[in-house]
Amino acid sequence: MSLWGWILAGCAVAFATKLTGYLLPSRWLESDGFRKTSSALTIALLSALVATNAFASGQTLALDSRALALAAAAVALWRRLPFLAVVIIGATVAALGRLAGLP
Repeated sequence: MSLWGWILAGCAVAFATKLTGYLLPSRWLESDGFRKTSSALTIALLSALVATNAFASGQTLALDSRALALAAAAVALWRRLPFLAVVIIGATVAALGRLAGLP
């Protein structure tokens, strides 16, 4: 299958997924179990994306300034600092790590 075939297949799957959401009965979507599952799935997908971007470089494991920045941001979140402060702390730690010679 060519690249365009895969792109069209992905579009069809995305459309079918959205259409399925409209066809589900509303009592299913309003149940507590569905809400808990959907919120947990969102958190899991975002966590996987963050871990992939923080600890991977190509196809190798990389512990570099990004990992330090993530750790600093996690501590700032744990201390319940405002989001802007968390971003600034993470960026500062990443910059200092790169200044120190980490990749």
